[in-house]
Amino acid sequence: MPTTAATDRSPGPASGPAPGAAQTATQRRRALAIGALALGAFGIGLTEFVVVGLLGPLGDDLKVSISTAGLLVTGYAASVAIGAPIMTALGVRLPRKTMLAVLMALFIAGNALAAVAETYTVLMAGRIVSALCHGAYMGIGPVMAAGLVAPEKRSRAIALLMTGLTLANVVGVPFGTALGQELGWRAAFWAIVVIGALALAAILVFVPSRPNDPGQGLRGELAVFRRPQVWVVLTITMLGWGAAYAAITFLEPILTRVSGFETSTVPWLMLLFGVGLTAGNLLGGRLADRAVMPALFGTIAAATVALVVFAFAVQSPVPAAIMVFVIGAAGFAMVPVLQTRVLDAAEGAPSLASSVNAASFNVGIALSAWFGGLAIDAHWGLTAPIWIGVAMGLAALAVAAAASAKARRDR
Repeated sequence: MPTTAATDRSPGPASGPAPGAAQTATQRRRALAIGALALGAFGIGLTEFVVVGLLGPLGDDLKVSISTAGLLVTGYAASVAIGAPIMTALGVRLPRKTMLAVLMALFIAGNALAAVAETYTVLMAGRIVSALCHGAYMGIGPVMAAGLVAPEKRSRAIALLMTGLTLANVVGVPFGTALGQELGWRAAFWAIVVIGALALAAILVFVPSRPNDPGQGLRGELAVFRRPQVWVVLTITMLGWGAAYAAITFLEPILTRVSGFETSTVPWLMLLFGVGLTAGNLLGGRLADRAVMPALFGTIAAATVALVVFAFAVQSPVPAAIMVFVIGAAGFAMVPVLQTRVLDAAEGAPSLASSVNAASFNVGIALSAWFGGLAIDAHWGLTAPIWIGVAMGLAALAVAAAASAKARRDR
């Protein structure tokens, strides 16, 4: 006997949840999974930045100079750049969720080693161990986040993951400084161990287990590097992010010695900068979901123009403070766009390419800091790194334009 329309509309006890409720539950699970990934990114970002506020106490306790203590930052960045492709290649046959869990366990071990270090060498070893997971995690994490949502929302999912990094920028230095002053520098690393443990538990509970892409495997991952567009994106990432970081690296001396801010004001300006990072990151995710290539050109151009304005605005405190926010927003708007573009270019086997892209961010940071330091040593002034950033931004736009023109000719 056929069911009536009335019967169809009457949910019985065994009819299951309404479609709207099921959709809401699915969205909640996805949000928790992305939140778990973002918590891991927060811990990783905190590890990278926390040392900046601890160089004095570290140097005094371990009896090393400030410049030697500063190598804890350089060594970490170098380990990220080198370790990202190596760690991803070693774990390429593991399911991505398993690989993320392994990386987070390595992260916890590295920070625990740093927390118990009695010598500078052991502390550096702990930093290197924790850095090995950074690039691979920030390469595989965006792939996982993008796979959790519909294609038209993947850039926003990546941006939400990257919010963990932006928040680490906001709270990293003040968190480490405050904790180090109150409880000693080791307490900061123990706090990061706790955050890492919470992130590992959240990943195990909330991130779904899914099979890897059909092209997964070391041979498949390496094969994508035969595609010229992958190398184009890596180059644009290096130049574009290097442009943004040219000013960021020397922001403190620029603000105090050129703009005239008191040293006590700098933490508040860095907080403003961090708010800009967070806002720009979320905006970049939305723009990339609408159209990736226009967002790529637009965000790099915006960051370059912001640097030009900042070069002139630094002479006066109020305009300089405004541009601190703008530079943060314009610079970090590039991040989800660049991550999305590399996923497109490496479609089918994106994990290794995404990890190498994460390494490219750090190569850009190292290059811009190096060039900026050379310019300052050559007595070109503290604003010279800003103009180096402008040159790198223009170079990134030129590479993108040349690649786009070639793609149009090929079509």
